[in-house]
Amino acid sequence: MYITDDIRYIGVNDHKIDLFEGQYVVPDGMAYNSYVILDYKVAVMDTVDRNFTHEWLDKLAKVLGDRKPDYLVVHHMEPDHSANILNFMKLYPEAEIVSSAAAFRVMNNYFGTDFADRRVVVGEGDTLPLGRHVLQFITAPMVHWPEVIMSYEKTDKVLFSADGFGKFGALDAYDDDWACEARRYYFGIVGKFGDKVQALLKKAAGLDIRTICPLHGPILKENLGYYLDLYNTWSAYEPETDGVAIFYTSVYGHTKEAAEKLVPLLKAEGCPKIAITDLARDDMAEAVEDAFRYSKIVLATTTYNGGIFPFMQTFIEELKERNYQKRTIGLIENGSWAPQAAKIMKNMLEGGKDLTFAENTVRILGALNDASNAALKGLAQELCAEYEKPGAEELAKQDPKAMFKIGYGLYVVTTNDGKKDNGCIVNTVVQLTSTPNRVAVCINKQNYTHHIVEQTGILNLNVLSVEAPFSVFQEYGFVSGRAVDKFAGKTLERSGNGLLYLDKYINAYLSLKVEEHTDMGTHGLFICSVTESKVVSSAETMTYSYYQSNVKPRPPKAGEGEAKKKGWVCTVCGYVYEGEELPPDFICPLCKHGAADFEKLQ
Repeated sequence: MYITDDIRYIGVNDHKIDLFEGQYVVPDGMAYNSYVILDYKVAVMDTVDRNFTHEWLDKLAKVLGDRKPDYLVVHHMEPDHSANILNFMKLYPEAEIVSSAAAFRVMNNYFGTDFADRRVVVGEGDTLPLGRHVLQFITAPMVHWPEVIMSYEKTDKVLFSADGFGKFGALDAYDDDWACEARRYYFGIVGKFGDKVQALLKKAAGLDIRTICPLHGPILKENLGYYLDLYNTWSAYEPETDGVAIFYTSVYGHTKEAAEKLVPLLKAEGCPKIAITDLARDDMAEAVEDAFRYSKIVLATTTYNGGIFPFMQTFIEELKERNYQKRTIGLIENGSWAPQAAKIMKNMLEGGKDLTFAENTVRILGALNDASNAALKGLAQELCAEYEKPGAEELAKQDPKAMFKIGYGLYVVTTNDGKKDNGCIVNTVVQLTSTPNRVAVCINKQNYTHHIVEQTGILNLNVLSVEAPFSVFQEYGFVSGRAVDKFAGKTLERSGNGLLYLDKYINAYLSLKVEEHTDMGTHGLFICSVTESKVVSSAETMTYSYYQSNVKPRPPKAGEGEAKKKGWVCTVCGYVYEGEELPPDFICPLCKHGAADFEKLQ
């Protein structure tokens, strides 16, 4: 890794670590950075974690060649950077150690010595000449320990920034988005001390910095203004992204339902960016990161044991510890008999600087009803009051009927729950690969078939042909297999996996084994291997557009027969929703299609 001709990298990558500082998940490992400045005098910049002693000393020896180091500069005393100080000082007995006065006190705690006969104490503005290169020291207390110093090399204009501008992840791990893991690192490690970072940035503004060498993460050489601007935004507690981040905990799913219903309501009000987090299942550090990233947040939780659900309690405490401020907060509470979660959450946060609470608080008494749904809409409108709703021009760019032009086929998925056979209509099937043969099948989670496939891991895919009448769709798509035996009285063949396949109205069937399942929110995506397949007819495949044009009965117009009513009609199955306005999150009770597949009755 090239830095400059005279500044060499001797850091290490840690891929064995699972939790950094005992709490932060690091799937891509960590880098412990160390550097050497080769000049008339040689300065080694920090050591590494104790698990990499020999790897680090070998790298150091290779860079030094026949030379010996004159100085060990210690910017930060956390053990992942300082663990090998004593090993270094024993191996190079003529070297001096350079650090802050506070750091030498910490060294005595770790090593039983403060190296009194070999130490050089430096403070703000002190310099260390090495020859052509000169180090100028900058104190950086509480970024993020009290003893921290940074150094600026004046010749090559390099800032050795200690833990500042660091990020999670080893240097040999692929990462094309510095900000994501740097943000999570910043708010997890440094976030409490924004005022100290602001003071440091003011000092840095007077320096001509061309390279930043942190103790974690990559060396930064290009577009330094981008990194400095982000640090200024983060440390000033300013929002980075205009939008709403929703954080929820849910015991029986009703609070989760409210959180998820809020998403399309916010979109309908023009919210530019939305994130949603399940605090019980998602990474807490990423949740904290998003809370600081977004301009507005919504907290949704249940009243629990006279307080609030533990994960929400922890989350709010994490925000308070990091001086959460300058945000708008919406609250959703759930409680079957005595809801008080909103009051508790508000009381926990009220000490924060420049926090504004939305006037609309959503109260759920167990499950959502008309009143709480209306409150959700009111909260969305309040949070989005400054945004422009999508206008006619914008809506024209988002014609939901465009989705109909995608080349869907139509299929009957057959399964068996152990007692009886079942089947349902699906329209999203994709061949992913041919070697090995992999197929993706997407099924609505409200369908009983989804549950069976999730439990058994096998299914048959019957490819419908253009010969299939509307009755096939009524039979397999408009009733639930949990309540009705869809194959009662039928005698059909079974494939090798023991499941039925249709004897007519199909042109092929495939037997599938589930290899992977992904929760897609309203649907489940099953990645399957093909265990058996057979062509049974030369008839053309039934496409979604063919079904719409030639099979599905024409929806009745207002004034015709029983349809003398105002409302919206499902273009898939013909179900009519009565009412002037169709809720944006409405799901057809028959075919399970969403609001995008409804048209207003004329």
